[in-house]
Amino acid sequence: MTSKKLPSNYFYLFIKAIFSVKENTNKNLGQLKKILIIRQHNQLGDLLAGVSLFRALKEKYPDSHLTLLASIENYHGALKNKFIDELFVFNKLQMYNPIKFFLFIKFLRQKFDAVIVPVTVSISFTSNIIARLSNSNIRIGPKSLDGKPNESAFLFDRRVDIDWRKYPDSNVAEHILEIVKPFGIETKDFRSVISFDESDLNYANTYLSQINYNKDSKLIGLHVGAGKPPNRWSLQKYVELISRLNTNYNCTFYLTGTNFDKEEIEYVINHSNVKINQFLNHPITEIAAIISLSDLFISNDTGIMHVAGTTDTPQISLFGPTNPFNWAPIGMNKIYIRKSDLIDDIQVEDVFNICTILLKNNEK
Repeated sequence: MTSKKLPSNYFYLFIKAIFSVKENTNKNLGQLKKILIIRQHNQLGDLLAGVSLFRALKEKYPDSHLTLLASIENYHGALKNKFIDELFVFNKLQMYNPIKFFLFIKFLRQKFDAVIVPVTVSISFTSNIIARLSNSNIRIGPKSLDGKPNESAFLFDRRVDIDWRKYPDSNVAEHILEIVKPFGIETKDFRSVISFDESDLNYANTYLSQINYNKDSKLIGLHVGAGKPPNRWSLQKYVELISRLNTNYNCTFYLTGTNFDKEEIEYVINHSNVKINQFLNHPITEIAAIISLSDLFISNDTGIMHVAGTTDTPQISLFGPTNPFNWAPIGMNKIYIRKSDLIDDIQVEDVFNICTILLKNNEK
């Protein structure tokens, strides 16, 4: 698995000869004060869905200092997270810069009691070697994933077999804890968290004032894009859903997204006979804030779905090929719809019927 990412078998053998550590089967980690978690290869949704790991560590070691190393692509998911004490943003391209590389090594060489490399659907050699280079007493990482050996498991002294196949319908928020469960680290609260603050809420309220939002109306947000085409529900169905909601309720609509979603957003706006506002290119914390003020949020299976999942706002998540048992947000009034691997098998009527239930339950 991981050896395929290495330049050559010779390089792999060299790494093993220089950096291999002896496995330690002791499950007692002692008192951990300073913990490093490495999640540099995961997407935003993976990071947010795995917040339960941070919570479990804080519950077990409430006085610990938790440092997260996250990639330049997903670090926004850890901003203002109440469980994260320190965030280091890793940009692989900057490692060619001598100054950036020096600062990276300086960061790794500070003293840690433990470093943990969690996994969900893939093993990253880069994450594993970063863990080995860190100045840590304990290195916890995968020994195997779904029966496939981790060929760089020799970089960890505490090695854990991870197998989704044992619990194929478990949520990632539960599954990610498998890396630390052998050491008595667990939580019963699997909800995700984005700790937006007063400034984020003020910005969201200012935006609502600018679009002349009337609190007597239903504030409904939608995310019509997705990084993966199979996860995108029909744009025409979104148009029909918006029209039907507007006919039956006094609504204020807004779309979230970035420039990446521009084509989809323009289609929905241009084909709708309803005023639709845009909340685009905003930080994750501001998106979470405006969703928290909404009556309902509807999203494809994508990163913003997980952002909405951190709020108490009623939510409908639309799934196609992905297993919602694994990835759907957890919590009250968090509903998912899946008919088959084809997301467009979901009909407008299916979504509208759940909208009516959630909006009724959330009446002001």
